[in-house]
Amino acid sequence: MASQGSRAPLEFGGPLGAAALMLLLPATMFHLLLVARSGPARLLGLPPYLPGPEALWSPGALLLWFTWLGLQAAFYLLPARKMAEGQELKDRTRLRYPINGFQALVLTALLVGLGLAAGLPLGMLTEMLLPLAFVATLTAFVFSLLLYLKALIAPAAALAPGGNSGNPIYDFFLGRELNPRICCFDCKYFCELRPGLIGWVLINLALLVQEAELRGSPSLAMWLVNGFQLLYVGDALWHEEAVLTTMDITHDGFGFMLAFGDLAWVPFTYSLQAQFLLYHPQPLELSMASVICLINGLETISTATGRQLLVSGWWGMVRHPNYLGDLIMALAWSLPCGVSHLLPYFYLLYFTALLVHREARDEQQCLQKYGLAWREYCRRVPYRIVPYIY
Repeated sequence: MASQGSRAPLEFGGPLGAAALMLLLPATMFHLLLVARSGPARLLGLPPYLPGPEALWSPGALLLWFTWLGLQAAFYLLPARKMAEGQELKDRTRLRYPINGFQALVLTALLVGLGLAAGLPLGMLTEMLLPLAFVATLTAFVFSLLLYLKALIAPAAALAPGGNSGNPIYDFFLGRELNPRICCFDCKYFCELRPGLIGWVLINLALLVQEAELRGSPSLAMWLVNGFQLLYVGDALWHEEAVLTTMDITHDGFGFMLAFGDLAWVPFTYSLQAQFLLYHPQPLELSMASVICLINGLETISTATGRQLLVSGWWGMVRHPNYLGDLIMALAWSLPCGVSHLLPYFYLLYFTALLVHREARDEQQCLQKYGLAWREYCRRVPYRIVPYIY
């Protein structure tokens, strides 16, 4: 156990905030799944019904979920095109990571394509979203408990900066151990980009197939949402090595926050636009689709990871231009759903709140890392995410 002096300040409202989030996040996910298929599709309204145990629990969903996790784990263990080193740890060592996420996406696509050619009823997956989300949530809770217990015997050097508060609720949520591994299998790195992101585009595809079965062909809006989000996931997996410098990998422990986010929240919440379009088809003119494509294609740039503070170009306008690009992209994903409902824009609203909070965490870490140089940078670049606004 780390000493009190080495513990990081509590985040997310401390133990009370962590406990609230562990209830609120799953409840929000199930609310979105229910209202997306309802007639009114009101983001702020009550769901049309509360599902009973028979609607949430399905042995078939359990088998499908663990088959999916096993398949992605098998792809993770395949020979990688490259092995990359992570950031230096407290004990001066560096972990090695396989860079084969894009390979896993391609292999998954090949298997799904073969399945569709053989008559796989992929569209039926849309009727299993509730039980699959329930199983994923249970998995996140059980997995987080096992990770917490494993971290109790981990050496102090293996603990995350913020996950060793001494409060079991807070540490369970944030994660005690920074890089929990089983032999060479890195649990956090695997979950970060594999089952959730690839599962997200698979759910999108299932929704597209189901729309084609119901209406004869997928709508232009559905094609755009699928295309945009597939490009996003493909790009993330192609540049998988970049995740090794993110806060999730270098700073946050692996607990419920990341386990639930990676395994449940991402695939079942990020597919909200496609879910909405299946149950609430929206007309989309080709001219408007072209404008949306231009918005989605606005140039974005990745985060600098060097020790020099950039004060020119994009970083001379705002301190986190990559976050601005993410928000523009989120808007483009929502626009194909029209403007008659607020529900498809939940992702944009949620992502804005997430990035504002993450930006505040970034600021604290950069201040600790760069000191007076960071204060001078903030003076020269006063805007955080949006020029002249925030």
